[in-house]
Amino acid sequence: MKEQMKLMAPCHFGLEAVLKREIQDLGYEICSVEDGRVTFYGDAEAIALANVFLRSAERVLLWIGSVRAVTYDELFEGVRAMPWERYLPIDAKFWVTKATTVKSRLFSPSDIQSIVKKAVVERLKDVYHVSWFTEEGAAYPIRVFFMKDEAVLTLDTTGESLHKRGYRKLTAKAPISETLASALIMLTPWKADRILVDPFCGSGTFPIEAAMMAANIAPGMERSFLAEKWENLVARRKWYDAVEEAQDLVDLSVQTDIQGYDMDGEVVRAARENAKRAGVDHLIHFQQRPVSELRHPKKYGFIITNPPYGERLEEKAALPGLYREMGEAFARLDSWSEYVITSYEDAEKYIGKKAAKNRKIYNGMIKAYYYQFPGPRPPKRTTAG
Repeated sequence: MKEQMKLMAPCHFGLEAVLKREIQDLGYEICSVEDGRVTFYGDAEAIALANVFLRSAERVLLWIGSVRAVTYDELFEGVRAMPWERYLPIDAKFWVTKATTVKSRLFSPSDIQSIVKKAVVERLKDVYHVSWFTEEGAAYPIRVFFMKDEAVLTLDTTGESLHKRGYRKLTAKAPISETLASALIMLTPWKADRILVDPFCGSGTFPIEAAMMAANIAPGMERSFLAEKWENLVARRKWYDAVEEAQDLVDLSVQTDIQGYDMDGEVVRAARENAKRAGVDHLIHFQQRPVSELRHPKKYGFIITNPPYGERLEEKAALPGLYREMGEAFARLDSWSEYVITSYEDAEKYIGKKAAKNRKIYNGMIKAYYYQFPGPRPPKRTTAG
């Protein structure tokens, strides 16, 4: 399919600018940026490349159309008028996997799902001249987004969310997702030649995502996607080409100084296992160590971390002491830059300094803040003449 299509990539609220930049770096034109999603134009190849290469997107959706609807009749007619036959072959297995609705008069997800499915069936019956569909072919899940009475209809090209890179079998409690970790790293000026330490590394997501960036490992290289079976839309060759391109870019010889610490030895072992599966264990040094022992001989490093939030009451009591220890460690590393995502409201108070910037981020359903404490820039390296 040579024609330009409209694609939509959802992301974490507050991180749209990061995803927009990633899409532009792949060479695609942005159509719009809204809360929690970026829409762009691309061809069939873009479906493969976006799935394989985007680090901060949750999934890649193919835009079918939009309709304004305040009644179920309007929704039905609007959906039936869309050119579904262009995308769904006669044997397609299709269902409405998700309907979300915000500030809209139609607010029942299950009703929206059944009306949309019915409308698509009616459209395809007319086009294919059949009264019944076997639905034995490839899967084409439909997603519906209702916002202020405007419904956007999409097909999900990804399947399992893009944060499932395939390396994280073992997780600590309250893990940060791979897509969120990537986006938060990309919000900082960290580059592969700079030190990065996560003193609350949990299952290792920040260090692993940073190491994958440093070694230029595309996040979707080792997994499969639903649209690989959509041979009516994306030729199988496009997927092979995207993965081949990703493999050519990998550089495992890169020199890094990436470290992950955690108090829990079992968690550190899990992080090592995860790093091994991601193919970056040689690029990260993991160690069992509390934040109170955080030291580093070098200057101008980065701390990027997701410390405990105190979701449970008994943990809340320990937070002031923990954040105070974090602040003391930051004070020792006075030329470093620190980036902390937490929902703990007194974070700055106990860290003992005011963030230069803080950005509201939703980590799942938890409202968190990304506190940014940039340090001084390292002096420019002089080259011997």
